[in-house]
Amino acid sequence: MTIMHDSSNPFPETVDRIFTHCRMATMAKGTYSIMENAALAVYGKKIAWIGPMDALPETLGTTWVTDCQNLWILPGFVDCHTHLIWAGSRAKEFEMRLAGASYAEIAKAGGGIVSTVRATRAASENTLFDLAAGRMAHLLTQGITTVEIKSGYGLDLESELKMLAVAGRLQKSCPQQVEATFLGAHALPPEFSDRPDDYIRHVTEAMLPGVKDQGIATAVDVFCENIAFSREQTRQVFEKALDAGFAIKLHAEQLSDSDGTALAAQLGALSCDHLEYLSLKGVQKMAAHDTVAVLLPGAFYYLRETRVPPVDSLRLMNVPIAVSTDLNPGSSPVHSMTPVLNMACLLFGLTCEQALAGATIHAAKALGLADCKGSLAPGKDADLVIWDVDTPADLCYPVGITPVKMVVIGGKTAYTRM
Repeated sequence: MTIMHDSSNPFPETVDRIFTHCRMATMAKGTYSIMENAALAVYGKKIAWIGPMDALPETLGTTWVTDCQNLWILPGFVDCHTHLIWAGSRAKEFEMRLAGASYAEIAKAGGGIVSTVRATRAASENTLFDLAAGRMAHLLTQGITTVEIKSGYGLDLESELKMLAVAGRLQKSCPQQVEATFLGAHALPPEFSDRPDDYIRHVTEAMLPGVKDQGIATAVDVFCENIAFSREQTRQVFEKALDAGFAIKLHAEQLSDSDGTALAAQLGALSCDHLEYLSLKGVQKMAAHDTVAVLLPGAFYYLRETRVPPVDSLRLMNVPIAVSTDLNPGSSPVHSMTPVLNMACLLFGLTCEQALAGATIHAAKALGLADCKGSLAPGKDADLVIWDVDTPADLCYPVGITPVKMVVIGGKTAYTRM
């Protein structure tokens, strides 16, 4: 689909930067929305204008011009589900899974999330920051310009606040926009063994107020699953979170159908994530409440799952489908979006266009940022990536290369190979 230039929107009188001689997939309304021989102008941190090259004024004065030489511009990737802050390694568990142990079996044996909790609790804030900053720097080279980061490897107030403090430092020191999420109800910590109700009470009565006072996290997540927390326990956390002014989102239906998605959607969740065991009832609730489905093919791949999310039902009900890396040390140590796009196509049956929409406009919606992120349009943030590809589908097709030429965030070059 080609966007035609709107002659009622002439080139603005004042711009700071112009990208010329480019091809664009703006991802408007979740489609490629391709423009050939195009230009894009930036004023401040925002996109000021998009149009054809022949609409540019003959004299651009001292405006900074970047000649894209017919390369492609797309919106920056929005990684809407990560667990980027952690210490320690789970390579041993990878070997256990290869030997036949299941995700649930590893968790019951004291591995899984709890093993990362031990390492993360023991690490200093500065150590966690250094590790996380390195991961953020790599994500930047992969065209990822917005990153959601969950806590959840602390599972006590002090350690959860430490993780969120690291997220706050990343917000200030990294060029990407960081959205922090409190995931205190990620797993049952050892000190609350066999006492999940007591832990949920601790989350709602002690941890949530502390997180609110800290002022870094804007959303609250829960892992609603048979190895984590029940639907009723999830409801308790969400009701308290909503009362405190947080947005909510949910890890749901990854290993079984807990009916958590229907609950989260009914309560106004931004997104429900994983969704391999999502029921038709859950799909209908998401459609009715405009909740985004976030698919995480990296975890599906690493855990060697076989139950595919109900993509056809999500499409039929017009539920927005996002995709994300789910970057974490155990079930998805994936540090790039392009292999995730490939997995989304090959494992879940998305088209290339749908996968790219999932990593841009729909991922932005999953974070409540669709008005400023995820597509190229006047008034939106000037977060864009210049790619050396023949077609946007090339971002889904090969694995092992990331042909980024330049990453621009808020109108400024954050990374370049041009």
